[in-house]
Amino acid sequence: MALTVLKVKNAKAGRHVDGRGLCLLVKDSGARTWVLRMQQDGRRRDYGLGSVADLSLADARDAAAALRRQVRTGIDPVAERRISRKVVPSFETAARNCYEALKEGWKNRRHANWISSFENHVFPIIGTRPVDAVDSSAVLEVLLPIWMEIPDTARRILQRIGAVLDFAHIRGWISGEVSLRSVRKGLPRHTEKAGHFAAMPYADVPALVARLAAASPTTGRDALRFTIYNAVRSNETRFAVWSEFDLDKAIWTIPGERMKARETHVVPLSPPAVALLRRRWNERTSDDGLIFSNDGQRPISDMTMTKLLRDADIKGVTVHGFRSAFTDWAAETTDFPKEVADKALAHKLPNRVEAAYRRTDFFDKRRDLMARWAEYLDTTGT
Repeated sequence: MALTVLKVKNAKAGRHVDGRGLCLLVKDSGARTWVLRMQQDGRRRDYGLGSVADLSLADARDAAAALRRQVRTGIDPVAERRISRKVVPSFETAARNCYEALKEGWKNRRHANWISSFENHVFPIIGTRPVDAVDSSAVLEVLLPIWMEIPDTARRILQRIGAVLDFAHIRGWISGEVSLRSVRKGLPRHTEKAGHFAAMPYADVPALVARLAAASPTTGRDALRFTIYNAVRSNETRFAVWSEFDLDKAIWTIPGERMKARETHVVPLSPPAVALLRRRWNERTSDDGLIFSNDGQRPISDMTMTKLLRDADIKGVTVHGFRSAFTDWAAETTDFPKEVADKALAHKLPNRVEAAYRRTDFFDKRRDLMARWAEYLDTTGT
């Protein structure tokens, strides 16, 4: 017999049937709850609807009818309820979870910059947004300010955002896969040819080095000067650790896993480069940490050195371009063979046969070349 309002009020402990699977459960404690029992996928399941304090008899019947309609259309009420109660994290939380989950499988130390690139360029714009609210327009908002300024970094950030959204989909924070394929259509086209980086004329580089040396020392200024002195890639400077250096012998040994060519590269250090390192050694926070870091643990951003150039009103020049300036200087003002300058830049020979025969690393000649370069930078710019 169907329940009435009075029966619900006076019901004793036990199960009281209203009809079509709707029941009132009364516990010994007096707590009263509504339950709907139904068959779904060949199994009998009980669905809690709520307490009598929250749902009247009429409300419970309406809720039961709604659940029956869901089941008839193939919807799993339990799964739907789980989704509705799901807490969707912010994009920043999702990104940090993604990084922690994946970083152990990364070999290249460049990936240590993964989070710092987000901290500098992504989190300030979309970090607090729910990850399931980050779409192509949000990603475009992140990339537009940096797409032409630091194109390599911007492209890596686009890939990393895609990885975070894929991770969020796998974790159930996003209901469907997010495609960022359309984002590039809203970005300016890069016209610079691959492999060519905007360079400062070598005649202008000494003046910049002098400006950096005259200003109060900062980690960024030291890193930029050190990068120019050694004509290395910015990542090779940013991730340099003290254990790679022998300051007494003026040698920097960069392990192969940090090099673009995946081969160990030994850099002869010029006197100004050694002097810069000795000063930083006296100010170090760790004997084995990162050299160009404020705490020895986190590398400076790949934007730090570029920002120094922009702050100095130097437009259209990349940090990588100083390697080109070094090449031009060596070719136009010295008698060193091109092979020596190429080896100083750790260029990998495209011809495998030629590379096999050319076993020498021209170390002594490279030491002379780097000393001449440092002398040119320090004397011409003063």
